[in-house]
This record gives sequence, C-alpha cells and structure tokens, in this order.
Amino acid sequence: MWHNLLLVAISLGLASGPARGADTRDVAVREITSPAGPGSSAPNLSAASDGRVYLSWIEPGMTKRFVLKFAVLEGDQWSAPHDVATGDNWFVNWADFPSVVPLEANALAAHWLVKNGEGTFSYSVHTAKSVDGGRTWRRPVVPHRDTTETEHGFVSLVPWEGDGVAAVWLDGRQFEKRPGQSKATEEMALRFAAVGADGRLSAEAIVDGRVCECCQTSAARTSEGLVVVYRDRSPGEVRDIGVVRLVGGRWTEPALVHRDGWRIEGCPVNGPQLASEGGRVAVAWFTAADNDARVLAALSPDAGKRFMSPLRLSDTKAGGRVSTILLHDGAFLVSWVDADGALWLRRVSPEYAATAPLQLT
Repeated sequence: MWHNLLLVAISLGLASGPARGADTRDVAVREITSPAGPGSSAPNLSAASDGRVYLSWIEPGMTKRFVLKFAVLEGDQWSAPHDVATGDNWFVNWADFPSVVPLEANALAAHWLVKNGEGTFSYSVHTAKSVDGGRTWRRPVVPHRDTTETEHGFVSLVPWEGDGVAAVWLDGRQFEKRPGQSKATEEMALRFAAVGADGRLSAEAIVDGRVCECCQTSAARTSEGLVVVYRDRSPGEVRDIGVVRLVGGRWTEPALVHRDGWRIEGCPVNGPQLASEGGRVAVAWFTAADNDARVLAALSPDAGKRFMSPLRLSDTKAGGRVSTILLHDGAFLVSWVDADGALWLRRVSPEYAATAPLQLT
C-alpha cells in the first residue's frame, strides 16, 4: 500500500505546474522513502493549491494508543513527521481513514474517528484545526450533535467562512432504534456542518437522506460555492454517483453526475473523488454497471451544475480507488488501481480527451 501511495504522491506533485500540453508519457515516477514508522496504517494524501503534498497516517503508540501524524513533501523528501492527535479508543479501518488537509495560508484541518459504543461500527467524527502549519492544534470538535452509537465517518473537510472548517460525512443515526419504533429506519444520510473558529456548529443540514453506507465522499469549493460528490442509493438499489451544491446558503436537490445504472445489493466501498479550480470541476469514479468494471471521469465547466458525458479511462478491468487532481494548464490527472492491484495514471487534456494510460506499478 505504501509503495503505491508514494507513487501517487509524485503524480500529485505535478499539480504545481507541469508543462502545458504534457502527457502522462512525460511523467517521471520515482519512489520516495515513507516517513511513517513500523505498523502504520490508514494513509491519505492531499494537495495544496501551491503544489505542496500532505501525507497523513495512523501510527501505533505506546500502551495501545494511536497517533495521527502527517508530513509535507518538500522537494523530493518528506519533512519530519508532526503529531496531530492521540487516543486509545479510535476506530481504525482501511476504508474510513483520517485526513489532514491544507486550507488557506498556513492553516490545516484534520479529522479522525473515535469509538462511541460497543458496536463494530459505532464511532464519532472528531475535527481540529491548526493555524500554524500543524505545530499546534485547537481543541477537537465533534461536528454532529447526536450521541447515537452508530456510524459517523467517510468525512470530507473544506474551508469555511470566518476562519472555520466545514465537514461532510456519512451519518448513521437513523440506524438506532428509538423508543416507540418497531424497528430502526436504517437509512444512511449525508450530513453537513460548519465548525466556527470558536468551536460552535452552524449551517447543519441533511444533504441527502439516503446514500450508500460506506463509500468515501469528496468535497471542494468552486467559484460559485461548495460541491459534494458521493455514492447515492436509490430505492431500487442503484448506486450511482450523486452531486449536490451549496449555493447562496442553500443546498441544491441531489442529482447524478451520470446515470451508470449500477444496481448492487450492498456497498462497494469505492467512492468518487473531485477536484476544482474556479468553476471547473473534475470528478472520477468507479462503476461496475452492466458487469463492466471501469473507471470514468466527467468534467463540469460551470461549478457542478452540469457534467459532460463521461470519459472511460480504464482499458483493463478496474478495481477503483480513484484519485484526481486538476492541473494548472486546464487538464486533470486521474489515478486508480486495476483488478490485479496495479496502479494506473491517465491525463485528460484541456480539450477533454484522454491521453494514453500509464501503468505505474
């Protein structure tokens, strides 16, 4: 996992400004030694607009404790690791992993998951912010007010007004049986809340009341507001990629990026990812509709209002685990793994044409 992760880190580093018209054939791939210690898990990468790349992970601590750490890619070397938080009751899982993401200036936001009950999937979201590059962190805040012993995870963090941080997450509070109910509703929802600089919650909302139970979410700011993508779940168990926007303080009705028609009786644990710059939004995702496992990508030129017909990026049978980033020349890169675990990279040009895929591992 770490080997593949670091190869993607090199690809993300290209976001600082590749040559206009560069192709994936021009990408130089090299391995960089990981800064993580033995027994580390839950790696995650994020990139700042200036090209800096942040790697976060969980490292085992003393006496069964966990430590959330991060490092910054400086040239072709990682910085010394920095600690974000520690705990002995965390939910640690390969799919629902913590994050450290760059915000504005020298600010960072982080989240991790803390168990809140005896159930396997009983855990809460904890968020924190640093304004000094990660040297110190503010007191953690839980962005959801409920205390149900249910799942709260698959978080996406974005900057918010007034030095705040906004969070989008999958919220399973409806899985808890309430007094007077014969059974729980058992609907996973997509929820949103903003955490102000003073730690207070605001703008809380149910963004979509029925979504896939454990696929990663993705959110980004555009010139017209916030855009969120996730795997939706229809009453007929079709689990295509949904999109919502926060414009002028109001959430749009959920829509689909594209009607793939993937009907599946269970969560594939394989979410989408988006990237944005101004009004340009790129989304990549995995689908196995029609028994055809593939990776698709679509572009929106108008901040997520409409998406162009998707491009198929995978030539071989795909496994998913997508990542995408916009480049300064108007193109975007998408990475994914195939069914055999090989890592692939493909560039979509500013003219919305896919170049030849590049196998990285």
